[in-house]
Amino acid sequence: MSMSIAAEKKEELNAGEKIVDFMQKNRKGIVTGIILAAVLLVVFIAALVIGDKLTVKAVSEVEKLNGRYEALRLDINDTSREAEVNALLEELNAFAAKNSGYAGIRSYIIIAGIQADMKKWAEAEQTWIKAGEKAARSYLAPVAYYNAAVAAEEQDKPSRAVELYTKSLELKEDFPGAARAQFAIGRIEESQNNREAAIEAYRAVINSWPGETIWTSLAHSKIIYLSNTGNDS
Repeated sequence: MSMSIAAEKKEELNAGEKIVDFMQKNRKGIVTGIILAAVLLVVFIAALVIGDKLTVKAVSEVEKLNGRYEALRLDINDTSREAEVNALLEELNAFAAKNSGYAGIRSYIIIAGIQADMKKWAEAEQTWIKAGEKAARSYLAPVAYYNAAVAAEEQDKPSRAVELYTKSLELKEDFPGAARAQFAIGRIEESQNNREAAIEAYRAVINSWPGETIWTSLAHSKIIYLSNTGNDS
């Protein structure tokens, strides 16, 4: 009977590992969903609330730049489109330098998206940080720092990724990906064999976001696994 229970526990942990592995491999797509939701909301607010003509014009201009990016996106790494991509990046950087508010933040988001599509992760990390700094205390700031952390992971910089995921949690009440970011910290600490730090990070998921049932359940499974591993050693 005890062997059966142990087998069930192992199967449960393995299922959890598969979910985590899937989310790890597809984290860029998951992040894109967060970005799109955030951007759509900001566009809606901008259209309803902002009355300043210059601001409205800037928003219109940056969305035109985004339209050019979307048209290029499937061929972003095609050498025949390199000149177009570089020209767009040059315009976006110039636009970002002279515009504040939503338009400025949005331009950095587009630049980072291009760099990520091109797998220029070091550049994408820095651009996401610029977006986070420009977003200041708005709810787009944690999204930007989260994506910077993903870019850091792609460069195999675990300590930097933890730092940036932690930064994304500074406005956790406004960030829908907060529990995921905290779980990512635990995952990285675990991958670095920092068992106690990993357990602490997973416990923070459970304690801080009890309503996030998927992440709290996975965190609970991870704590059981790491605790058992520690007892066996």
